[in-house]
Amino acid sequence: MIFGPDAQSVQTSYSFDSYQIGPIIIDATKLYAGGAAIVVAIALVVLAQVGANMLGTVSDWLTGDPLGLIVPSYAQFTGYFLAASSFLALAYTLRVGGHIRVRLLIRGAPPALRRVIEVWCCALGGLTAGYFTWWAGALTLESWRFGDMSFGMVPVPLWIPQSAMVLGLAVLTVSFLDELAGVLRGRTPTFEAAGTALAQGGEDTASPIR
Repeated sequence: MIFGPDAQSVQTSYSFDSYQIGPIIIDATKLYAGGAAIVVAIALVVLAQVGANMLGTVSDWLTGDPLGLIVPSYAQFTGYFLAASSFLALAYTLRVGGHIRVRLLIRGAPPALRRVIEVWCCALGGLTAGYFTWWAGALTLESWRFGDMSFGMVPVPLWIPQSAMVLGLAVLTVSFLDELAGVLRGRTPTFEAAGTALAQGGEDTASPIR
């Protein structure tokens, strides 16, 4: 998404998008890819534990010794991975229209009223995401200051998994604010254009709201 005098002339892209805040460029697709990589890590950890259980079962049948193989804190790590992958994918999922939306109120609304509703939704979404980002960040900072550690066979500093949650929420907040700025300038929300394109076979239907 591009801000500035030329923003009206640039067509919204829902397949690849980034946000620039000063010198910092945030690529939502890379966060989504990071979330996907974490899902793969979850599968690998679970498969390792399943494999260990199978070896133990076979050993028990053959020798009477179940071996007792275990991946240390595997349930804990998969939980952290699941939370990180979910939060890192929030912004990209919003951009491609992947979140559930109830459109009964706006489906038959006049364009002007529909724009007001979209502005309200984007503003409320940004405010809510920003609220959660603030308090999640405060929790992470507190965990770092006090050296909070997780329970389990492998103690993990809690600020590490919490940081992924804060990052995902922060980018989601930026995404909502970016959508709000676009709607205020008369453009169709990216997630709306993406949903329409998917329904029409993948064509980009992003257009200004009249």
